[in-house]
Amino acid sequence: MNPDSDSGTNGEAAPDLTVKVFDFFSGCGGASRGFQDAGMDVVFGLDWDADAEQSFKRNFPSATFVSKDIRQVDEDSIRELVDRQRPNPVLFCGCAPCQPFTKQNTTRPKPDQDERVPLLLEFLRLIRRCEPDIVFVENVPGIQNVCPDSEPLSGFLRGLKDAGYTEPTHDAVSLKRYGIPQSRRRFLLLASRHGRLDLPDETHGPKTDNPDFATVRDWIGELPKLAAGETDPETPDHRAARLSALNLKRIRATPEGGGNRDWPKNLQLTCHEDATGYSDVYGRMSWDRPASGLTTRCISYSNGRFGHPEQDRAISVREAACLQTFPMEFRFSGSPTSMARQIGNAVPVRLATVIGRHVDRHLAEAGLN
Repeated sequence: MNPDSDSGTNGEAAPDLTVKVFDFFSGCGGASRGFQDAGMDVVFGLDWDADAEQSFKRNFPSATFVSKDIRQVDEDSIRELVDRQRPNPVLFCGCAPCQPFTKQNTTRPKPDQDERVPLLLEFLRLIRRCEPDIVFVENVPGIQNVCPDSEPLSGFLRGLKDAGYTEPTHDAVSLKRYGIPQSRRRFLLLASRHGRLDLPDETHGPKTDNPDFATVRDWIGELPKLAAGETDPETPDHRAARLSALNLKRIRATPEGGGNRDWPKNLQLTCHEDATGYSDVYGRMSWDRPASGLTTRCISYSNGRFGHPEQDRAISVREAACLQTFPMEFRFSGSPTSMARQIGNAVPVRLATVIGRHVDRHLAEAGLN
C-alpha cells in the first residue's frame, strides 16, 4: 500500500490495491503465471486453443476464461468485467500469434494476406474501450520489420497515443538478460496512462548484480534421467519422445553443444550436404550456456537444438517448461505435442515476473499501488 494514500471518509485506511491482469491470447498462461508471481491477480484469460484453455483453467481456476477469437469479442462485455475490478489498477497483456512475423515461418503469406496480422489492432479496439492502466505486448522482433511504416505495429502505437497512453516504449531484448536460460530475442512493449513507463533494466549480464547468464544446467540439471520414449512417474510431464534407431545413432554421435556437422558421413542427411544453414537441426544443448530459443516443436530432436546435453534423447516436456521458467507445479493439458506447442508459444514466466514488479513500482510512484 502507498504510505501516502488518503484515508477513507470514516477515518479508515484505504484498502490495498492489487493489479488485475487480463491476459489476451493467453495460451496456457505463461505471462499470467509470471504476473501472479509478481503479486498481481489474474482475473481473465482469452484464447481459442482448446488444450491451452484447459491448461489455463487448471492453473488459474478462479479466473474468467473466454474461449473465442478476439475478433468475435464484444468490447462492452470486457468493459463490464474491467469495471468490476476498479478501483484496482488493470493490466492488459496481449501476445498476439507471432507466426506472421517470425523468421521460423518460411511459408507464411504476405502480411496483407495473413488474417492474423490485424489481431494486434483487435487488441487495440478493446484497449480503447476499456482503458486499462497498463498495456504489455510481447512478440517476435520481426513484428518491427513487417510493414514498419503501416499496420499493425505503427497503427497500434498511434492508437495507444490517441487513447491517452504516454509515449509507449518498445524494443527487442535478449531473454538471457532477464535471467531466462535462452538466447532468444523478443519484442516487448509497455504503455501506461500514468506517465512514461520504460522497459525494466536488465537483471543479468555485465554491469548487473548477476554477471553470469542462467544456463541449461541451472534449470534442468537436477531432473531425473530418462531414455527416449520414457516417462518419469514422479515428475509431472517429464516425458521424452521416442527416437528411431537411426536418430539414436545420430544423437549418440553428437557431443554436448554439437550438431549434425559432427556426424560421420553415413549419418548425414542428403538434404544438408550442400546447405550452409541447418546447424541447429539435430543439435544438443550445452550444459553451461543458455539454450537456443524454444519453439512449438521443442521436444522434437529433428526440429532444432533440442537434444539433451548428455542423455540420448530430446528434452522432455517438463524440461522445455523449465527452460521457459515455468515452476514445477504448473501443469499442462493435452498431448505431448500440444503441450510443447503451448510451452513454445508461452511468454517465459520469469520475464512476466520482471515486468510485473517493474509495473508495480511505476504504479506505486503514481500513487496507485
